[in-house]
Order: sequence, then C-alpha cells, then structure tokens
Amino acid sequence: MANLFRVAFLSILLTGPAMVQADQVEENPDGVTMMGDLLVARPIGLVLLGLGTVTYIVTLPFSLLGGNAGDAGKALVLKPAEEVFMRCLGCRTPGRKEKISN
Repeated sequence: MANLFRVAFLSILLTGPAMVQADQVEENPDGVTMMGDLLVARPIGLVLLGLGTVTYIVTLPFSLLGGNAGDAGKALVLKPAEEVFMRCLGCRTPGRKEKISN
C-alpha cells in the first residue's frame, strides 16, 4: 500500500512540469493576501490533494471499468495539485507570474 502512495506522489511530481500552462498571471497580491494564502489556502489545498489522491486510488478499479480513469485523475489529483503548486503566492488563478522588465 505504501508503494502505491509513492507511485501516486511521484506521478504528481513528474507531471507537474507538463501542467504548466502558457497562461501568465497578471495579479499583484499584497502581503496580507500572500500570508493568507500561505497559512490558510495552501494547507487546505494540500489536504484536499491528499484526499483526492486517496479517493482516486481507492476508486481506480471502478474508474477503469467505467472508462473514466483519466477524467477522475484530472478532477481528483491534477486540478488540486495545480491549485497548490502551480499558482503564485496570493494569486487566485493558476499560472506563472508575469515578469516585469525594467
């Protein structure tokens, strides 16, 4: 069972770069928003990511039989991972922060 969780975790890490979108974020969050994101939103997102991963693994046999394992993986694992790891601190939308050139 522990190996199954390791495989799921590694698959999330390895698919992270593939989830990078060309979309750039044009938000400018302030310090309070960043602190709220760091202390509240990211931990909640990590918990939801863990629950989604466990749910995906438990329901995988049924999803495979139903033919929607890919959709379930996107909804339960990839979207929460994108919200936690592919979003600038304090931003509301996933994507990379647009660099400001001097």
